[in-house]
Amino acid sequence: MMLRRSSISSLCSQFLKSSYSHNLNYARSSSSLSSSSNPHLITSSATAIHISSKANTDFASLSRHYGRCYWELSKARLSMLVVATSGTGFVLGSGSAVDFSALSWTCLGTMMVAASANSLNQVFEINNDAKMKRTSGRPLPSGRITKPHAIGWASSVGLAGTALLATQTNMLAAGLAASNLVLYAFVYTPLKQIHHVNTWVGAVVGAIPPLLGWAAASNDISLNAMILPAALYFWQIPHFMALAYMCRSDYAAGGFKMYSLADASGRRTALVALRNSIYLIPLGFLAYDWGVTSEWFCLESTVLTLAIGAAAFSFYRDRTREKARRMFHASLLYLPVFMTGLLIHRRSNSEQFLEDNAKGFVKSAPSREALELDDNNDNQNIKAKRPYWTESRPPVAYASVAPFPFLPAPSY
Repeated sequence: MMLRRSSISSLCSQFLKSSYSHNLNYARSSSSLSSSSNPHLITSSATAIHISSKANTDFASLSRHYGRCYWELSKARLSMLVVATSGTGFVLGSGSAVDFSALSWTCLGTMMVAASANSLNQVFEINNDAKMKRTSGRPLPSGRITKPHAIGWASSVGLAGTALLATQTNMLAAGLAASNLVLYAFVYTPLKQIHHVNTWVGAVVGAIPPLLGWAAASNDISLNAMILPAALYFWQIPHFMALAYMCRSDYAAGGFKMYSLADASGRRTALVALRNSIYLIPLGFLAYDWGVTSEWFCLESTVLTLAIGAAAFSFYRDRTREKARRMFHASLLYLPVFMTGLLIHRRSNSEQFLEDNAKGFVKSAPSREALELDDNNDNQNIKAKRPYWTESRPPVAYASVAPFPFLPAPSY
């Protein structure tokens, strides 16, 4: 019985092995038959996969290449600083409530216009940048992108940014953006090769973005809107003087007429930087006097300005590259801290109203004052309505818009 069972099991296993080997041989034969009947099938499939992967690789590398070129043409870090000043101006001009949707559109439009202006600046300065060590690796001098391509990029992004501001904010903001683009690309840029006054023109260019943000929020430009633009105007002078002093040889090689090139000792350059640092001191007090910030900002702004003034004075006493570098770093620290202080201590319209009311600046009258005039003929009573009215605190008498002579006179 046991023998009979073992023999049966051995027979079954042999049958299964023979069946498995038969099926395997059939599969191999059918595979070889299909390959022999269509010999180009495997080759064409492999070629298609190779072409697809190569196309994806080429597209990715091309995207990275032009993305990097656009980033450098736009001077993205500088453009983001411009966006930060514009956004701060928007918040300061928003009053009690900030429209974050409009703020986002304002920042995007400002970024696009700034990118266009910086790109056009590099288009006009290809030959100059090629002669300078720190700019010779830019996309245009290095040949990584063609001049027509850069012009097309700058034109399209500039027009799109201006149209975006015009449709999503208002025409005043769009006009300021377009004017600033023209002033930077077609006035400041060629002026760099003609006269050293280009530094002051560039300071006006840098002071306009906060006005753009304020105009986008309020559709108006008032005297209060001048605090941050004035800070940017005066701040840029020591900032660029320090940079021009450190890079004198590079600017001379590039053919740029900087103020420091005509000042071998550096004394006048340092004096200009010190003088404009001192001009920053009253801004904190004006911001409080005009109701833009609380009184705490006066103290913080004064301490901050004295710090950059001390760096400028140190550079004036000892005119070396190291002192110029310290003043440059101090200027880099000043601007973000100043703007942060403005945002932290800014006062909304309701806060200004309550404070002015407590100090007696707001006068109120009954909502309806009846002025009855007797008429002997028809005995009619005439009632005149007089609503609440507010007398805001006027700005100080010595205020002016001297750094911005192209702007209309403010209304009080």
